Amino acid sequence: MSRPDLVPRALVDRVRDLPAEGGPDGATWLRTLPALLEEVLQEWSLTPAGEPMSGWTAVVVPVDRDGERLVCKVAWPHEDGAGEHLALRHWAGDGAVRLHAADPARGALLLERVDASRDLTELWDEEACEIIGGLLARLHVPAPANLRRLSDVVAGQLEEMRARPDLLPRRLVARAAALLADLSSDPACDATLLHTDLHFENVLAAEREPWLAIDPKPLGGHPGYELQPVLRNRVEELGTGSSFRWSVRRRVEVTCEAAGIDEQVARLWTVVASTVQAFWAARDGDTDRVGLHIALVKALED
Repeated sequence: MSRPDLVPRALVDRVRDLPAEGGPDGATWLRTLPALLEEVLQEWSLTPAGEPMSGWTAVVVPVDRDGERLVCKVAWPHEDGAGEHLALRHWAGDGAVRLHAADPARGALLLERVDASRDLTELWDEEACEIIGGLLARLHVPAPANLRRLSDVVAGQLEEMRARPDLLPRRLVARAAALLADLSSDPACDATLLHTDLHFENVLAAEREPWLAIDPKPLGGHPGYELQPVLRNRVEELGTGSSFRWSVRRRVEVTCEAAGIDEQVARLWTVVASTVQAFWAARDGDTDRVGLHIALVKALED
C-alpha cells in the first residue's frame, strides 16, 4: 500500500525537475515517495493527524504516536540536507526542534511538532533578528566530526565560479576567494556547528519554548557565515539606496549582538556567502536575485 494522498502538489512541482545530487533525481524520488511514506509510518507506528505540508524539498506529515503529537519529515536526498539528523541530534532540542527518530538512508525524520502557522515574518525585522541571534547563540556549539566543513564547501563553490567566468564579475569572485583564503586561515574556521539557513520562516513557535529553529543545512564552520539568510529574506523591507545599506548593516548588527558574533568578521563572511548566492542565482538565470546579492556585497563592504 502507498500513500499518494500525503504528497502535496506543491512539492511535486518543486522537486520533479531536480537533477540527482548523490541520490535519485526528483522525478524518480517522487515516484517512490508514496510507498516510502507508508513504510515509515508503519515502522514508526505513526498515525497521520492532519494535512501534509510541503517544505522546499520535503513532505512533512503531522502524526500521532501513543498520544504524542509529532511530525514525520521525508526529504529528497540532497547534499545540503544530508547532515540534518546529525545536527538535530547534537543540539538535543536546545534551540531547535527535538529529533525523536531518524532513518537517514531514507531521508526520514521524526520530529517534535511545532506551529507551522507562526513564524517570524510578521514581527518587526529587528525583533525577529534578535530572536534569530538568540537561537544562534545556543546552536553554536562545537561541530561533530562527521559534518562537511565550511572552508571545503566554499572552496569547491569558488572553483565552480572560476569554471564559469561568464556568470559573475571577475573582481567579485576574486574578492570572495581572497576573503576565504584569509578567513579560513583561522584554526577555528570550521569548528562550530552552523545551521546556515536560519531565516524568518525557519523559526517556528513551539509549546515548550516561544521559538525553535527548524530545517538546518548544517556545516562545521564559522559563526559569521550565518548572517546571509536574514538579508536575502524580507528584502522589500530593506529599502533602496542609502536606506538599503543602512538596513542591511543594521540587521547584521542586531543579529550579531544577540548571537555574540564579531560583526566585522560576520560582514566579511557574508560577502563570501552573498557571492555564492549570486553565482547560484546566475546559474539559474535569476537576474533579480543576482542583483540583490551583488547589492548586499556592496552594502557590506566599507
